[in-house]
Amino acid sequence: MIKVFVLYEQEPDAERYEQHAELCRRVEGGTFRHGKVFGSPTGQRYAYYAEWMGAFNAAARTGEFAATGKDAADMGIPFHVHFADVE
Repeated sequence: MIKVFVLYEQEPDAERYEQHAELCRRVEGGTFRHGKVFGSPTGQRYAYYAEWMGAFNAAARTGEFAATGKDAADMGIPFHVHFADVE
């Protein structure tokens, strides 16, 4: 199973992010979670975290999945995306 991690450099506006979260929840075959980052043992500074886990290969081909990436970029907050293959 593939997990998609998104780390935001700034905390998004709560109301605006809830719109984004609702869009992410529409991607079939997965689970979406998000929340504040409160620290890092290495001193990296990220303010907010999101993850999507599920049937990545099928989801990545959908318009809903593509819309989530565009919407994240439209928020104007720098972010970093990571992929992990988890058991």
